[in-house]
Amino acid sequence: MTLNNPVIGLSRFQLVHTFVALVILLALSACAGEEPAQQIRLGDLVTPTSATSLPPASRHALRMAVASVNSPRSTLIHYEHLVNYLAARLDMPGVLVQGKTYAEINDLVREGNVSLAMVCTNPYVDGKESFGMRALAVPQVNGQAVYYSYLIVPQDSPARSLADLQDHTFAFTDPLSNSGRLVIVYQLAQLDETSETFFSRYIFTYSHEHAIKAVSDGLVDGAAVDSLIYDYLAATEPERVANTKIIARYGPFGSNPVVVPPGIDPALERQLQDLLLTMHQNPDGLEILQALGIERFVLPNDSAYDSVREMRRYLNLSSNEG
Repeated sequence: MTLNNPVIGLSRFQLVHTFVALVILLALSACAGEEPAQQIRLGDLVTPTSATSLPPASRHALRMAVASVNSPRSTLIHYEHLVNYLAARLDMPGVLVQGKTYAEINDLVREGNVSLAMVCTNPYVDGKESFGMRALAVPQVNGQAVYYSYLIVPQDSPARSLADLQDHTFAFTDPLSNSGRLVIVYQLAQLDETSETFFSRYIFTYSHEHAIKAVSDGLVDGAAVDSLIYDYLAATEPERVANTKIIARYGPFGSNPVVVPPGIDPALERQLQDLLLTMHQNPDGLEILQALGIERFVLPNDSAYDSVREMRRYLNLSSNEG
């Protein structure tokens, strides 16, 4: 979906938050005979772009994909500013493509339907292994290009660790999310448990924001979320995390990279990387970065993703399984 009208895009996100509590509550109250993992695709209400609805990326347009999973609604307009900033300096129109899931974003990159994308660390590792996805740059926040997975519970919860959430309800964000799922699945494996055996029920919210809201509203007993998103909301809209608390922190992990498809024109790849790495030196670019909570983009360090690779190996995950 091209966000030609940011106001319309945000109003749909507001609709999501209007219905989020009801949808999650209905999922958690489903009969015990159903599958334990309820896939709550709240993004369906946003009608994001489908990977199959886009033609191959045109050399006359710069298309950048972001997932609603990892993009707070308040930052979408700033991602549109980011792609327009890059496109203007390449003398081409810019298009922001919003996908529902990390798998969809990886499909867009694999098929060359976007020029670049911001992806989560686990999908990056998967994409690099399976089809040669390449990282251009990573965001630096507070002087570091890392983030953590926060295990959060309601403020009044007696839980002090993951072990205390056994036989309780839990919210994952996306099947491919590192901070929102993989880390917890790995931790459970250390206890000889799985999501199915450990939690009484779990759901997928397809958004770190919605997972935080589910915990804040007491609709689930715990969730795992991206530290950068949680900290961003704590700084900009503290009331949205006020009813939650962090009981564990896992990481650090290499920051979510900006990636390009393997078939991208080498000259365009070099131009994009240079624009990203020097963006903080431009007043307009710096303003966009600050609105996104990013200090600057820096070169990726591939070894920063080794811990994710190790978790995948331990869980015997092959490419495309996540």
